[in-house]
Amino acid sequence: MTDIILHNLDPVLSDRLRRVAELRGWSLQRTALHLIETGLFSVEAEMAGRFEAQDNRALQEAIAALEGIPSDPGFAMIGRADPKDAPAPRPAGPDLSGLELLEEFRPNREG
Repeated sequence: MTDIILHNLDPVLSDRLRRVAELRGWSLQRTALHLIETGLFSVEAEMAGRFEAQDNRALQEAIAALEGIPSDPGFAMIGRADPKDAPAPRPAGPDLSGLELLEEFRPNREG
């Protein structure tokens, strides 16, 4: 493993590093290594979410091309249904509409 030597470390940063080491019960070296790794992971994750210039340009061109498509009465209405055309809400509970078919099997309750 490579040795880490930090020269001319800012006193505030040095104090923060020491406090983290004390709270974790770690050595200064282990604390510095952990914080460097954590910071690198964070920066790398941030960088991974960005497009290269060429990809960014291609995305902008694709968006511009889509914006130039004329409105179409079919596709333009996808996801924009008029509330008056919406189906009526269904009652909660099981659908018992087919029970009239069993009418002939019901016992006579009149007496």
